Amino acid sequence: MGLCEVSHRIDMVRAPSRRHPGFGIAALMVLFAALTLGTAPARAAPDAAPIKLVAFGDSLTAGYRLPANAAFPAVLERALKARGRQVAVTNAGVSGDTTTGGLDRLDWSIPDGTDGVILELGANDMLRGTDPAVTRKALEAMITRLKTRGIPVLLTGMKASPNLGPDYVARFDAIYPDLARSHDLVLYPFFLDGIVGDRSAHLDDGLHPNVKGVETIVAGILPTVERFLDRVKPGPR
Repeated sequence: MGLCEVSHRIDMVRAPSRRHPGFGIAALMVLFAALTLGTAPARAAPDAAPIKLVAFGDSLTAGYRLPANAAFPAVLERALKARGRQVAVTNAGVSGDTTTGGLDRLDWSIPDGTDGVILELGANDMLRGTDPAVTRKALEAMITRLKTRGIPVLLTGMKASPNLGPDYVARFDAIYPDLARSHDLVLYPFFLDGIVGDRSAHLDDGLHPNVKGVETIVAGILPTVERFLDRVKPGPR
């Protein structure tokens, strides 16, 4: 609205005030409010760069036999964005990977500029009956290497199958909470929480989550990821 048009409208408001003094003042206030609202700039949308996360793991992260948009990283990214989080989650999962294999490829799988890593490894170690001491050592080496690069880690835990015996279960299951305590990490205790024993949440192999299973995993881990994001500071762009 131009200044001349504003002036004309104010003059029109003033005219009746000679007969009804209160009318002119009230009308002027209404007009002023309307003009102010009409000229106020719209609230700017957030322009912050997204936080760059890398989901680093095995087939549970990679999305074994699932479309790319149904794999854990993609579903997690959509869920976070739906909650107003500016994030980009890269899928760095490799089916069949062990913690030792993860350590071997860590440096080239986690690019510079990564703001945080969701570390999901150990299931294949357990399925192969790998000595828990080997798994612990590899996970700790990855955590230490990432911390040296200034990249925070969200550690997702795994639990051993009971048929491996109580000693193995106790040693394996202790790895993740112990490492989280000693390195002050955000921990999600069990990546597969909510789908174990639910055949409808698995592929026909009975091991890997299907689309429904991934969605259940994401729903469970989402509050922990948000708590992790509150710790993460985006790096320079």
